[in-house]
Amino acid sequence: MSADVYFGHIFHLAGSPKVTEAADALVSIPDGALVVDDGRVRFVGERGDVPEEFSGATPHDHTGGYLIPGFIDTHIHFPQTYAGDSYGGGQLLEWLTLCIFPSESKFADPDFAQQAAAEFTRRRIAAGTTAMMVFGSAFPHAQDALFAETDRAGLRIVSGRGIQTVGGETATPLLTSEEDAIALTRAEIEKWHGADTGDYRTSRLHVAIVPRFSLSVTTETLKNLGELYDEYRDRGVYVHTHLNENNRPGTGEIDSTKQVYQVNSYLDTYDGKFLPGSTVGGKSLLGPRTIMAHSVHCQDAELARMAETGTSISHCPISQLFLGSGTMPWKRTVASGVNISAGTDFGGGDEWLISRVVGDAFKQHITEPGDAGVSMHPAEMLFIATVGGARALDMEDRFGNFDEGKEADFLVVEPADALAGVLANAVRSEDADLARDQTLFALLMGLRESSIAEVYVQGKLVSG
Repeated sequence: MSADVYFGHIFHLAGSPKVTEAADALVSIPDGALVVDDGRVRFVGERGDVPEEFSGATPHDHTGGYLIPGFIDTHIHFPQTYAGDSYGGGQLLEWLTLCIFPSESKFADPDFAQQAAAEFTRRRIAAGTTAMMVFGSAFPHAQDALFAETDRAGLRIVSGRGIQTVGGETATPLLTSEEDAIALTRAEIEKWHGADTGDYRTSRLHVAIVPRFSLSVTTETLKNLGELYDEYRDRGVYVHTHLNENNRPGTGEIDSTKQVYQVNSYLDTYDGKFLPGSTVGGKSLLGPRTIMAHSVHCQDAELARMAETGTSISHCPISQLFLGSGTMPWKRTVASGVNISAGTDFGGGDEWLISRVVGDAFKQHITEPGDAGVSMHPAEMLFIATVGGARALDMEDRFGNFDEGKEADFLVVEPADALAGVLANAVRSEDADLARDQTLFALLMGLRESSIAEVYVQGKLVSG
């Protein structure tokens, strides 16, 4: 394969920074060059400094445009592809019962599921999402369609069938027995985990163990899933679920979970301590390949435990607004040391673009009350959209920035419409660092699908 060199304004976070170090790691190269050879980054720097060995590389001139790492969405729902903007007249639990369980049940139809898998894949390409943690369908044929479409497009995915063993009337089509919950999950792992290369360490396709949330399973389910994960943990299998999303007093998700399980914290149910009094009943599901969506209303001890185990948070501010779930406290969560990534949570969220997610994160956190309010640095926004996501997927060694040797996942942004006008004409500070930050902020806040011109995974152009 011959090398390619892409010219444009480059933004990325170099190295392996913490979110608190993102500003220092921010790299901006207005007249930049990105050399890709054999699917990997071989050089990133000034256009005039491209090494002689790449003088014959095929040029791709995007002067006036931007080159940024591919977006990473660490929480999105495949069986809610057509359920965005669903009105249920209430918050999380009402919305699930009235809107989401019936919508997800339509995936029992294989033709409908195939149609949704193709639509899901097209939408994520348009949004520049190169890697995803996907909450999957309860139906194995739907998951087969999702993995097959993802593989055909050349994208990255981690996904697992949504596991539910208990639920109300509208959830009935999604439920399985305790035995089938394990058997179907095991079959999915054996069929799809690392299926494209045969090795999870080089694969684009990965499988996760995905209990919907603690109220959709039992202590028996959690015990069995802990045993299953212990069996597969060394093969790079993931865990994904929801945590501390809605705290409406008495009847919300958090209080209901603690009442049903009689535990001290919601996280305990996933940490093997799911028996009354937070007594250990099985193996923990926490670890560096575990992502907890939302984590809006965490106790300090829960945050500390996630940080200790390497468990990551998928921050989903758009869906937290949509469902009235509140605001994840930015400063307190960051201070705990837990890794934070970004999730659209479509269809609880109503956006596919991760840049829109980080834009709403900025708006939420600057309006937190009193001393909790903070103006996120644009580099922190880029962190949760890229490096933080790669870290949450435990694949930071493979992608997430433009460090030499990384697999070349990136977006070509050609500003269109209003974004072009803003980037060309807005006032910029005389201070070079602040001017750089202002440009990145405007790019992330104003980016829409119309400006995402090209999407690359492993150096290959992706198309729907």
